Amino acid sequence: MKIIQALWLVLATIGAAHAADRGYESVLSQLKLPAGFKISIFADGVPNARQMALGDNGTVFVGSRDGNVFAVQDRDGDGVAEQKFQIAQQLNLPNGVAFKNGSLYVAEIQRIIRFDNIEQRLSNPPKPEVVYNDFPEDRHHGWKYLRFGPDGKLYTAVGAPCNICDPGKPIYGSLVRLNPDGSDFEILARGIRNTVGFDWETRTNHLFFNDNGRDYLGDDLPPDELNEWSRPGEHFGYPYCHAGTIPDPQLAGDKKCNSFIAPAWKYKAHIAPLGMRFYTGKQFPDQYFRQLFVAQHGSWNRTQPQGYQIDVVKFSGGHPYNEQAFISGWLTASGEVLGRPNDVIVGRDGSLLISDDKLGLIYRVSYGR
Repeated sequence: MKIIQALWLVLATIGAAHAADRGYESVLSQLKLPAGFKISIFADGVPNARQMALGDNGTVFVGSRDGNVFAVQDRDGDGVAEQKFQIAQQLNLPNGVAFKNGSLYVAEIQRIIRFDNIEQRLSNPPKPEVVYNDFPEDRHHGWKYLRFGPDGKLYTAVGAPCNICDPGKPIYGSLVRLNPDGSDFEILARGIRNTVGFDWETRTNHLFFNDNGRDYLGDDLPPDELNEWSRPGEHFGYPYCHAGTIPDPQLAGDKKCNSFIAPAWKYKAHIAPLGMRFYTGKQFPDQYFRQLFVAQHGSWNRTQPQGYQIDVVKFSGGHPYNEQAFISGWLTASGEVLGRPNDVIVGRDGSLLISDDKLGLIYRVSYGR
């Protein structure tokens, strides 16, 4: 077994070193970043790479919608992961991953599971413990994002099981939290069509989350949303009202948009904002500190595609006020899609890691070196 593991490590190392040789250099050459920034391949061979979580020892854990959970490591700190481990397989859309106190938490559609002492057992993962097992089993918008909040609780969301409908049960279209042991489950907010990205603003600790707007209202309606959650019981409008001002033509009825919480920021329609992080590293210039990096997964049913980039939403005084492209080029001028950014996290060295579920890659964005 040790010989096999050693051979696998050699092959994985060679694979990482030659990632650019397998055609990724042509993708990287298309990407546009601000002056002084560099983008490279941190890890490849991570199929359907989606949400990421950073372990205490620098391990990057990666969820997917292919049933697999991976871990990659850059042991020598050269910006390229030399090792890859398969933590789990044949799970039920394990999109969400979170790490705390040595344990990896994984969100499937119907449950949250936990792998204890995982960084010491990457090559021989333990059998997972079930943390919570009472989510709906609907696959439509059933994949989840998973984060630990400043209060130490696990946060996730349950999307609507449709494009547009009134699902009836309070659990659908909700933001929820629970203790790490699965106790004290509570619904925090409703009226959220599908959020798979959220983070806490660094000065106020307020929770901001993306919400993907409904389809089939046209190319430019409704805007996708960045919302701010303040207190339990808030309702953000779905399915009756979109983006704060647009009554749903099918379901609004006598509901008034001003009775719901309006977005803190409106994106363009159908750009599919997913993973997001407020930048807290020390590598980037000061103008990026505490600003929100957002992965725009890209439109799938728009006449002219848009999205497919990393944006920065600028904040001041705890509130968003501007948005600008940070990395573009995954969508070419001819409409060809080269990649689909899915999640962003800040590495231990202050670099930005970006998952791409189309190419099965993790990019690394660095500054000044």
